[in-house]
Amino acid sequence: MTLAPASGAGSASGSLGLLFGVVLMPAKCKVRVLKENALAAALAAVVLGCMAAGTATAAPAAQAPPLEGAFADNFTLLDPPVPAPPEAFADLAGGRVRLAAFKGRVVLLNFWATWCAPCVREMPSLDRLQAALGARGLSVVAVSLDRAGKEVIEPFRARLGLKHLGLYHDPKAALFRAFGVSGLPTSFLIDRRGRIVGGYPGPAEWDSPEARALIEHYLDRPAEAPAEPAERAAAPEAPAGG
Repeated sequence: MTLAPASGAGSASGSLGLLFGVVLMPAKCKVRVLKENALAAALAAVVLGCMAAGTATAAPAAQAPPLEGAFADNFTLLDPPVPAPPEAFADLAGGRVRLAAFKGRVVLLNFWATWCAPCVREMPSLDRLQAALGARGLSVVAVSLDRAGKEVIEPFRARLGLKHLGLYHDPKAALFRAFGVSGLPTSFLIDRRGRIVGGYPGPAEWDSPEARALIEHYLDRPAEAPAEPAERAAAPEAPAGG
């Protein structure tokens, strides 16, 4: 699915309400997996938020990424991409982190929690993906919504034998709300220029050939925008006649 934002801000105020008005799910509730239309609404909210802030810019048409298997049905492509939100989250040492710190790398941002069974199921594939593609410029950024943070995340890491992906937490759910997420797990793909290119609701096999093909498409793209063609030099004026 491709989500193409309208040319104007439209009902930005209403969509910004969606962007910041998501209620964090209590841990005792059953995990709700996002449906495609809900993810599209979340992405639309980010788009309109960027438009309201004046940061969304049109992008030239680019070669479409390969969307095969489960990704053909479940990955929502955002065209054009928009800047990722600036809200901070935390590393396991308590330091503040922003997505801008990963600019120049492709980021797979994954929202999860230790009490979320589908999240637990997909976590080993995220770890294998980071091991396979990290040297090429991929950062898997797994942001937990566990309120206890490091106290539960570190034992979880040890129990699953996770050695490669980056584990973080969002103690105030600021990044979670900025992305308009309403269920776990949910993942977003961010290109080397710090722009959201799409999202995937629910668990996935992230080291599958289909997932790798999608991510490698963005790994192969440059970190900087293509240079504008040089303006054609003006023809020299003819010398004045004598």
